[in-house]
Amino acid sequence: MATKKSYSPHTWAIGQVESLGHTTLESIQGVGECALLFAKAVRMLFHPPFRVPLLFRHMEFIGNKSLGVVLLTGMFTGMVMTFQSYRTLKDFGSETVVGGLVAVSMVRELGPVLSSLMVTARAGSAVAAEIGSMRVTEQIDALEAMAVDPVQYLVTPRLVAGLLMMPFLAVFSDLIGVLGSYLVGVSLLGVDGGVFLSKVYDFVTFGDIMQGTVKSMVFGLILTLVGSYKGYTTQGGAEGVGRATTEAVVAASILILFSDYIITVFWQS
Repeated sequence: MATKKSYSPHTWAIGQVESLGHTTLESIQGVGECALLFAKAVRMLFHPPFRVPLLFRHMEFIGNKSLGVVLLTGMFTGMVMTFQSYRTLKDFGSETVVGGLVAVSMVRELGPVLSSLMVTARAGSAVAAEIGSMRVTEQIDALEAMAVDPVQYLVTPRLVAGLLMMPFLAVFSDLIGVLGSYLVGVSLLGVDGGVFLSKVYDFVTFGDIMQGTVKSMVFGLILTLVGSYKGYTTQGGAEGVGRATTEAVVAASILILFSDYIITVFWQS
């Protein structure tokens, strides 16, 4: 008759420590591999052949095809922020500054962060799925057999495309967010249009614009690099592709939020 195994608290604690150590080592190894992939991709940027058509194709995919969801996100974010801010500012008799407050929030934080998260969900996941599918179907091995460097062909154009297109997407998100705020503030809440625009002009500085631009460039690199790395290291067939896609979106989103905090802290210091 089989006996049921029993585990002592000591055995359970050892198992938890081992699991934590294994996860930590895997994470450190992943960070190292991702850094090496990034370094090689940057190095391949200066080695011929220069794949300009591929670059433009990825710029169109990351930028143009993500514009719709970015505009919708920016519009509704500006509108909601206006409603929420106006209620609080009105209690202090400062409702006229709602335009400047929303504009600064969009330019510094919400425009770059929210647009990057949306692009991660749309384009970052697609990057991981496409490269992952090529890995499990041995298309990457075929590129190597034809003397084509897979990092230069698959990763480098995507990194450059993300770096170039995310600032433009963030700018469009900022503009449409301020427009949505203007429509709500002036048409629904009764704020004077001239005062609204003057406060936007007074509040938003060149430093705010530069901060949002730098953040969006960093976020563009993060979402394309993580997606490329997860796809490039995919294992396990179709199931592995799905797992890599999910991990790419989660990891890139966390890194975007973390890097946003780091950049904000150092920018203000």
